[in-house]
Amino acid sequence: MTWPVMRAQTSLPLGAPKSPAPDPLPLQDVHLPPAPDWWPPAPGWWLVLAALAAIAIGVWFWRRRARRRRAVIETLFDETLEAVDGASARIATMSELLRRAARRRDPQADRLSGDAWLRFLDAGQRIPVFSAGAGRTLLEGGFRRDVGVQEFEALRGIVRARFVELMTHGSARRWPWSRRRA
Repeated sequence: MTWPVMRAQTSLPLGAPKSPAPDPLPLQDVHLPPAPDWWPPAPGWWLVLAALAAIAIGVWFWRRRARRRRAVIETLFDETLEAVDGASARIATMSELLRRAARRRDPQADRLSGDAWLRFLDAGQRIPVFSAGAGRTLLEGGFRRDVGVQEFEALRGIVRARFVELMTHGSARRWPWSRRRA
């Protein structure tokens, strides 16, 4: 038994010729626009470049100002010591300069004496050179007659370094929002 094949119902009779297909649409290939050039950059990149240039110039000026300030502070220290004669007088002058610089860090620091003063000078240092090293000469060196040249030069190096540090880094704590309230 064979099954009758069903034909799709069309309006055309079986042997009639089919009508020609409509003309296809005249489509062309899709053309992508060209990639944007890398130069000139978009306006946002100009702003980024300008901001980076401003930051670089600002850092350069800040570092230049810090170097000049450091040079002025070192010159002040050296000239003040050269104006005084005698090793014990120079040690007393170094102590005075350190006390003035210490006030930038703590307004009560110039009133410290003895080991408390030396501990203050050692604060923040990796090696305690004042309370356990050559810096102990700072306590009694201004009152002694016989201060050796080597002892004086060793003291001068560490006092100069600490003086410059107190003068340059001490001012960072003087902002209005970080002042101590008494």
